Amino acid sequence: MGSSIALGFSLLLDYISILLKENWKLRLAHENDIPALEKLISLSVRGLQASHYSIAQMDTALGSVFGVDRQLIRDGTYFIVELNGELIGCGGWSKRKTLFGSDHHTTRDDAELDPITDAARIRAFFVHPDHARRGIGRAILEACEKAICDAGFTAIELAATLTGVPFYAAFGYIPGEKSDVPLAKGLSLQIVRMTKDLSEVQRRGQMR
Repeated sequence: MGSSIALGFSLLLDYISILLKENWKLRLAHENDIPALEKLISLSVRGLQASHYSIAQMDTALGSVFGVDRQLIRDGTYFIVELNGELIGCGGWSKRKTLFGSDHHTTRDDAELDPITDAARIRAFFVHPDHARRGIGRAILEACEKAICDAGFTAIELAATLTGVPFYAAFGYIPGEKSDVPLAKGLSLQIVRMTKDLSEVQRRGQMR
């Protein structure tokens, strides 16, 4: 059964890749992608978050709030989009309690979630500024939601930046409480918790 799920998921990635424009390739991230991911994350944050956060906030958040989470890569739940060998997007999902942050964030909790009672996480979405608003985030999000459903979860939770809230809202995520994440140098970064109920999606899938 596991092999058939893996085959089906592989076919889904191939199908999405075919539909993508400009010969994008969507695949799972590997450890050797980390240097390129770190470069992409910095470019994305500085290029796309400046409308809501100061330079000082972005500089301080990089490496802690914004950064690579190797656990996602080890779990096989983190995706990248490539164009001609260059990383232009990344994002993933998680079966663990950590809601946001890199390897170096101080509030990590890598305990596994229970699909019956807990919400899966959407994690660490970043797109290259030169390729923003071209469907990259949507392609990654759809791959994540498919994998989350296959894993048996019926709900999703995420921590969105202020810049990211409209993107997730467009795909049915409901904004919740705002909170300020403490940063070094006395700074903070405001985020918004968002949720999505997948139970109806699951029911429709079972009826097909």
